[in-house]
Amino acid sequence: MPKPNPRHPNFPIPSGPVLRAKGWRQEALLRLLENVLAVGEDPEKLIVYAALGKAARNWAAHRQIVETLTTMDEDQTLIIQSGKPIGLLQTHAQAPLVIMANCNIVGQWAKAEVFYELEKKGLIAWGGLTAGAWQYIGSQGVIQGTYEIFMRIAEKRFGGSLAGRFILTAGMGGMGGAQPLAGRMAGAAILDVDVDPQRAARRKEIGYLEEIAPDLDTALEMIAAAVRDKRALSVGLVANAAEVYPEILRRGIIPDIVTDQTSAHDLVYGYVPKGMSLDEVKRLRVDGQGQLMAASRASIADHVRAMLGFQVAGSEVFDNGNLIRTQAKQAGVENAFDIPIFTEAYLRPLFARAIGPFRWMALSGEASDIARIDDLVLEMFPDNKIVTNWIRLARQYVPFEGMPARIAWLGHGERTALALAVNALVRSGELAGPVAFSRDHLDAGAMAHPNIMTENMKDGSDAIADWPLLDAMLLTASMADLVVIHSGGGGYAGYMTSAGVTLVADGTEAGDARLSHALTNDTSLGVMRYADAGYDEAVDEAEKQGIGWFDLRGS
Repeated sequence: MPKPNPRHPNFPIPSGPVLRAKGWRQEALLRLLENVLAVGEDPEKLIVYAALGKAARNWAAHRQIVETLTTMDEDQTLIIQSGKPIGLLQTHAQAPLVIMANCNIVGQWAKAEVFYELEKKGLIAWGGLTAGAWQYIGSQGVIQGTYEIFMRIAEKRFGGSLAGRFILTAGMGGMGGAQPLAGRMAGAAILDVDVDPQRAARRKEIGYLEEIAPDLDTALEMIAAAVRDKRALSVGLVANAAEVYPEILRRGIIPDIVTDQTSAHDLVYGYVPKGMSLDEVKRLRVDGQGQLMAASRASIADHVRAMLGFQVAGSEVFDNGNLIRTQAKQAGVENAFDIPIFTEAYLRPLFARAIGPFRWMALSGEASDIARIDDLVLEMFPDNKIVTNWIRLARQYVPFEGMPARIAWLGHGERTALALAVNALVRSGELAGPVAFSRDHLDAGAMAHPNIMTENMKDGSDAIADWPLLDAMLLTASMADLVVIHSGGGGYAGYMTSAGVTLVADGTEAGDARLSHALTNDTSLGVMRYADAGYDEAVDEAEKQGIGWFDLRGS
């Protein structure tokens, strides 16, 4: 039976042994669709996160998807175009059950204005990264990545510890909401600013945020006391970051780390300009989009100028992947890209070895399944300090949202080994039910994004989108259960292309084959992508792991 969902009563959390579909593979994808709405920001509108990241194009499309997943056979494939099911085709039992393409617009037309017009006509939907692919697991989905960024900064600048350090950031939505907990887990005092009081209240309610300050003065006093005592603390402030950041800079208070994760990628439905109420912004979204886009860009310019001011004053400042620098430069801040992107600055050595955000979801709905897999990870990878440290921290600090799930940064070979071991546990009955495996789209071979994932690649291949397209085709050939190609990511069009995958550990031998081929080939391509770009870590990984990469760099 589904479990009650206090946050969204109309969207219960899927669980239990009873199947509505003809098999666990189909049931798994149905439960993942249900889960992204159960943990979503506005499920009544099918919005999972980031203002317009939708699980399906409309409710008619959603109903057809549910009906199809419930009735389809294992040798059929459901085709979905921008959240709308197009048809069910006869394939074979080793083919993907679902193939999706979301928000892919031809280059010359891939502009925000074109997307908004197509979206208004009901012809397209933005899938975000994991929203439209039914892979979102709540804020936990990005929390380890945020934590790892903070810890890499600790190693780089602060002797390995953030105790007594002040992090300033903004945004507490579906992605940004991970920041307060990640900062506290890293030992810092973190102040997170968001204009929406409901978002701040939500983060406190689920345990991601400790305190909500009534005003800026109080917030800064709370942070100062925690810094003085070297005490980890997360504080939220309901205000506009474009007003708060310049004011903190004007006072001469210089945080140790500054970033931002507001919805700056979306100038209409996401970012809220300073000087405007939420109600005013909602009205302009209907009949004043041009005015709202201009106001948002002007506000972002002030926002980023303050971030640059902190950088000059000595703060470690970085772009956390929300396109805020891109918007600022278009608004006239010519040196916006003096702020580095987090991937290049802190995580690229990991991605070069195909180490990235891997995730698994207990389809049974039982937290005990995740606990057993936590134990398994600690048993299998005792020498992987990043993973063992994270699993212990996650057990202590990270609450489940929706179906019990976990994320951990695992690389080539590790993902396959874990998934096969889990499939064996399902087969033996040691787990209460099957387990779904997925990963973030921000992964080694899965994303081309010249302002985030692939910025300043060593060989200049930043904008080449062949890699995620190859990844999706390779995953299809490798028998994955769900394969998706997304575009968008800033103004919803033209900024990135990514590939996503979901696999079901259903305890079968066929499941072993799917998991082994898809996960191994996915990370193999990731290593090849970075080796081809000239990264020594990737070349070393390819040689060490026996990955069949052709070294043609000198030709």
